[in-house]
Amino acid sequence: MATTTGLGALAVTPDEAAAMALEDWGEIPSAVGATVRNRGRVTWSEGPIEVGVWECDAGRFRAAFADRGEVFQVVSGRMTCTGDDGATIEAAPGSACTFPPGWTGEWRVDEPLRKIYCEFKTG
Repeated sequence: MATTTGLGALAVTPDEAAAMALEDWGEIPSAVGATVRNRGRVTWSEGPIEVGVWECDAGRFRAAFADRGEVFQVVSGRMTCTGDDGATIEAAPGSACTFPPGWTGEWRVDEPLRKIYCEFKTG
């Protein structure tokens, strides 16, 4: 179970995130080819920052971080992200990734992916 400290800080372990019930957030509109659905749960949000747990089905889709960035840790699944600049990263359980504002490219999710994320808006 997610725990809070006396200051209200929220701690979610990867095991808790893996077992957490998520809400259906529908289809990812930028899917390439087959439909890719995603689910999530916001655990904390204030101003330009949102934290939560997110997952999606296997598939491909375009990602664009125009006015926001994201830091996340993969809990389960595998994916390869290829930026429009050609740079590629592979992410698997335990990987921590950062996508800075302005990053664009394709996410190829090879196995259903679940992550703990922190999204921050810049504008």
